[in-house]
Amino acid sequence: MKGFAMLGINKVGWIEKDKPNYGPYDALVRPLAISPCTSDIHTVFEGAIGDRNDMILGHEAVGEVVEVGSEVKDFKPGDRVVVPAITPDWRSIEVQKGFHQHSNGMLAGWKFSNFKDGVFGEFFHVNDADMNLAHLPEDISLESAVMLCDMMTTGFHGAELADIEMGSSVVVIGIGPVGLMAVAGSQLRGAGRIMAVGSRPVCVQVAKEYGATDIINYKDGDIVDQVMKLTNGQGVDRVIMAGGGVETLAQAVKMVKPGGVISNVNYHGSGENLPIPRAEWGCGMAHKTIRGGLCPGGRVRMEMLIDLIRYNRVDPGKLVTHVFHGFDNVEKALMLMKDKPKDLIKPVVIID
Repeated sequence: MKGFAMLGINKVGWIEKDKPNYGPYDALVRPLAISPCTSDIHTVFEGAIGDRNDMILGHEAVGEVVEVGSEVKDFKPGDRVVVPAITPDWRSIEVQKGFHQHSNGMLAGWKFSNFKDGVFGEFFHVNDADMNLAHLPEDISLESAVMLCDMMTTGFHGAELADIEMGSSVVVIGIGPVGLMAVAGSQLRGAGRIMAVGSRPVCVQVAKEYGATDIINYKDGDIVDQVMKLTNGQGVDRVIMAGGGVETLAQAVKMVKPGGVISNVNYHGSGENLPIPRAEWGCGMAHKTIRGGLCPGGRVRMEMLIDLIRYNRVDPGKLVTHVFHGFDNVEKALMLMKDKPKDLIKPVVIID
């Protein structure tokens, strides 16, 4: 089979590999729709998780089951499925502790394009198929479905980690696709005022559609100053970090109230440390909680998100601005995520 791979840091290209092997609980899947992610850009062009050689990229896909292992009960060849970006080993100690994303090691629930070949191949392997696949209903488009594999579950996890309560004031830093889903998730959880930090007009428009009440453009000045002005110096109850660099944590600490929560679902791909400003952290005593987490995966999570789409609670299809047809367009879509033109939120490649 062929696949689009990371050849090394700053190097990508097409390679030939054998079709993956699979065990009795696993499945072999072919992609129907795939989407590149900014995480792929961090991995390849920043070397964020170290060098990877000839590793097929991609962790966002919906597909069709091709083959299943002898112990797979709920899926069969021909089934259309949603494949989460995070596919944990469900027979692990970490699952019992409530952190399936880190099954058998920190971030080890993230397998695709981390330490095994990803979904940008003609076929890919899914471990624990009964636990990690979800049936894709016919009434959900491929474009919308592929958004829930990572973008939707990650953005919503930002709202969950922030522990948003009814009426909470929230700042979402970064309104790319994950941040936009964090805005939508904040509204679903009952947030009151939602301030979205971003500048691209296409993202600003969708942020408003998802529930943002205020737009903060970082090009207009320091975002902390803007938040404090809008809140009469009080700050906000919750901050969700869905973008930005190493300075973003310091900004979040400065704008959140004492007793507030900072949630991070941003992939910090460079830098050695994330700074915490001492004074604004109350010399360590301000009861400002900082949480960071990898997005939830697995079948149950995907089925819950599918219901949110089916019953019109959220439309992740609004994230999709560019649709390509044909496997050969994967590289073009990936480079869009690297270059981020003004009219881009998220590209999808339909495998015809």
